[in-house]
Amino acid sequence: MVAKPDRDQGSPEGSSRQGSSREGDDLGTVDTDSHVAWNRKARGENKFQQLDRNFSELLQELRVAQAGVQILFAFLLTLAFTNRFGEISQFQREVYVTALMMTLASTGLLIAPVAYHRLTFRRQMRPQLVSLAGIFAIGGLTFLMLGTCTAIFFILDVVLSRGAAIALTAVATGWLLVFWYVVPITGRLRYRYDEDAD
Repeated sequence: MVAKPDRDQGSPEGSSRQGSSREGDDLGTVDTDSHVAWNRKARGENKFQQLDRNFSELLQELRVAQAGVQILFAFLLTLAFTNRFGEISQFQREVYVTALMMTLASTGLLIAPVAYHRLTFRRQMRPQLVSLAGIFAIGGLTFLMLGTCTAIFFILDVVLSRGAAIALTAVATGWLLVFWYVVPITGRLRYRYDEDAD
């Protein structure tokens, strides 16, 4: 009598064996077997379900970021056609162009996962999609922060003095850095034991 292959989807042992054979080979992932096992045990997910959930969560995050970058981009695009724009100095024009290009870079990176998903549809490239989309999102948020702070400096330089603009922009930049980077990175370092939870 030939023994049936182990297809246990609910146990860490079964996922560990499959993580190194079927799923590891088919998906080409770099995740450890323990990571797959943790999700099987805690969430009852296989590797495919985990990737689908990760991508779905990332899309929700991108929607939030895209709303912010769209508002900023629309403001900057229309600003050049206002009457007072012709009165600003050459330095302020350069600051404006810098803010505009940074916002454009943010827009491109935050929308890039959609283009990547569509062009690689049905190519069994979901692991690469999730990995690259995460990189695109971080890059997009970084340019969004830079573009926002540059736009803030531009506005403050127009309505206030140069010194006040520099001081308030530094405060705004520090505020975003703390809540967008310092807090999550600190939390990640403090709770390293829970890295496999995602």
